Amino acid sequence: MHDLQEYFHFLRTYSASRLLIFGKQFERVKDVIVAFLIVKRGKYSTSILNTSFVVLGATAIIGGPVIAENNPFVNNIAQEQVSQQSAVVNFDPFENSLTTVVSVKPREGVIDRIVESGDTLDSLAKRYTISVNTIKWANNKKTDAIKPGEKLRIPPLTGVVHKVVSGDNIYSIAKKYKVDAQKILNFPFNDFKDLDTFALTVGQELVVPDGVIEEAKPVYAPYIFAQVQAGVHGSSNFIWPTTGIITQYPISYHMALDIANPSQPPIIASDTGTVVFAGCIAYGYGCHVIIDHGNGYRTLYGHMIVIDVAAGQVVNQGQKIGNMGSTGRSTGTHLHFEIRNGSTLMNPLSFLK
Repeated sequence: MHDLQEYFHFLRTYSASRLLIFGKQFERVKDVIVAFLIVKRGKYSTSILNTSFVVLGATAIIGGPVIAENNPFVNNIAQEQVSQQSAVVNFDPFENSLTTVVSVKPREGVIDRIVESGDTLDSLAKRYTISVNTIKWANNKKTDAIKPGEKLRIPPLTGVVHKVVSGDNIYSIAKKYKVDAQKILNFPFNDFKDLDTFALTVGQELVVPDGVIEEAKPVYAPYIFAQVQAGVHGSSNFIWPTTGIITQYPISYHMALDIANPSQPPIIASDTGTVVFAGCIAYGYGCHVIIDHGNGYRTLYGHMIVIDVAAGQVVNQGQKIGNMGSTGRSTGTHLHFEIRNGSTLMNPLSFLK
């Protein structure tokens, strides 16, 4: 290590001395050349000037094309000019180049699709780029259940397919489905009997883009009870009031049956009797019916979406009184069913046949 240090020290000293000697010699030669040019400055000036111009010209001729070819500023300008020319030649006034790369046109109308094994409404909606509700509305389905072999109508885009009836016009249809009438006009495959007035033909199908079908909202009525009709008595043999799955069995704090079915099936009178209440409140049972069976028993049918009977009306066992819903204090479509003996809540499972 000591020898290596001495070697680098010698090399540094030697290099410095040689550079110093070279510098002194270069200065002497430079002084001689400068003195010579000063003395002969008039004699050689023309030759030096001419030679400089020749060298400069040769450099421009030889190196000019290479410089131009590799100049990024020139290349960018040329490319922009070519792009502008191409844009003019290929200009399409019907296509927005900022947002559209490939023109995707909607299907002309509704198509039929046979459900295959593994199909769901969600997978079909994604496949055809429409909403699940669009398929349900087009097929008048209340639930998401489908089965292989079933034929479904698939609309061309998200919205509603409306069948024109007498008195319809694009404005009334647009209002019904909560859209602007212009959207109906903008769909290219909607036909009109008169293009000036946009008249429609009864029976034709009209695609309403982005249209929605809202469920009918219950009408809340005053809480009024009717008198029991004389001579109307039940059999005390109660039948099941609807079809579905029991989601809540009778327990101490909920002595009733909750029967769920998202298809909103009919609700029937469990036994013969007089309707003593039929109406809606914004809480509790929501829209509900109470039937007095004239033998000490009453039945209550809660959370209905449709009520088909009125207070004071006599109903027979098995008669339809409305449809299952989710009104009042409810988080899903179901029937809340009670059997009462006087003011006492009874276990419905002990009575139902």
